[in-house]
Amino acid sequence: MDKSSQIGAEITVASNDQNSQHVVDLVKDARICMLTTCDADGALVSRPMGLQETEFDGDLWFFTDDASHKATEIGANPAVNVSFADSKGSSWTSISGSAQIVRDRQKTADLWSAPLKAWFPDGPDTPGLILIKVHADSAEYWEGPGSKVVQLLGMARAAVSKDPDQFPGDNATVNL
Repeated sequence: MDKSSQIGAEITVASNDQNSQHVVDLVKDARICMLTTCDADGALVSRPMGLQETEFDGDLWFFTDDASHKATEIGANPAVNVSFADSKGSSWTSISGSAQIVRDRQKTADLWSAPLKAWFPDGPDTPGLILIKVHADSAEYWEGPGSKVVQLLGMARAAVSKDPDQFPGDNATVNL
């Protein structure tokens, strides 16, 4: 992976396959995310969601109920953000895109997994069960060093030098 830029420095915009694959790897490592929609008053609303498909191909899939606020909000304004944090790997990924409600029994069955029964007790046949499909337009990621010691030393160096660019890490924006 090409070094993009350091945290606090200018953000590099990239669209090559290597950077896109890096976003795929970051998403796969951090399965729980925050889905942000816009409510009727224009306020941003975020809630935790579990990503359903491990093979990120530019689309993210989630289960929800058709009477949920997020389904209503997506119907009115499809612009969304999905953010992932992987504290073990010290990485954060923010994906911007557009969402749509999908009512597809076959796709629902394909994505179904047993832990979802906690929210949808009748399985894929739960009344009102729908999918949210988010088509990713761009992603921005931040990565710090995996070692907590290196992170602390980098923070100390940035504080002493009063230069946030001294904090070790990568930050890039990727057009998907």
